[in-house]
Amino acid sequence: MPKLSACVISFNEEKKIADCLRSLQAVADEIIVVDSLSTDRTREIAAEFTDKIFEQKFLGHIEQKNLAVSRASHDWILSLDCDERLDERLIESIRAIKDRLDEHDAYRMARKTFYVYRWLNHCWYPDMKVRLFNRNTAHWGGTNPHDHVEVDGSDIVTLNGDIQHYSFDSISDHIRTLDNFTEIGAREIIRKGKRVGLLSPFTHGAWTFLKVYVIKQGFRDGFAGVVVSMLSGMHAFVKYAKVIFHRRKERSET
Repeated sequence: MPKLSACVISFNEEKKIADCLRSLQAVADEIIVVDSLSTDRTREIAAEFTDKIFEQKFLGHIEQKNLAVSRASHDWILSLDCDERLDERLIESIRAIKDRLDEHDAYRMARKTFYVYRWLNHCWYPDMKVRLFNRNTAHWGGTNPHDHVEVDGSDIVTLNGDIQHYSFDSISDHIRTLDNFTEIGAREIIRKGKRVGLLSPFTHGAWTFLKVYVIKQGFRDGFAGVVVSMLSGMHAFVKYAKVIFHRRKERSET
């Protein structure tokens, strides 16, 4: 039977990491935690679940997650963020296929988000994620901070159950993350030399709002759906606006 390594990266997640690791204990043969020099009790809490805790100054979401994979003892990897956990249906789905993981290239699963006070059943759902994969044929890639698992093969199976994502505890929390992630995203766009025009913030922002609120039927998530749709559009707007500002500032300083 293939053995399974669970990989998690952390930074100041003392409120959420225990539930994450507890859910992984139900299916994993080992748990790897790569911590970005937390200043709270994150490492102390993680030590209750595993002795395989590694410290590494944050390198970037993709780089940090690939580092965690490299520390694993087994080829099959199950990856979660600290604010995620496996629900009971997903635990049972993984248990059911654990002795025949090699039959497929990778496994995807839906992610459902709990936002401040309620589950989002439409805005960001099902938000399919490949999180169970063989490190010999897959790795973390994408563009920071929006990383994803890139799989060499195409035989990817969907498992029943959800990753439960406890995302933001307040609107303020969401806005702080928006500011951080848009800065990372803007600098990635600049690094790649992507063309951005004056209309880009408006077109990307409007399209993102329409996609979340109308196409994904975010309006069915009540007032939380309105807020999430608006802030999703704002995320896109601010990211591209920051690109324009950074480039203009650089030109003014030369």
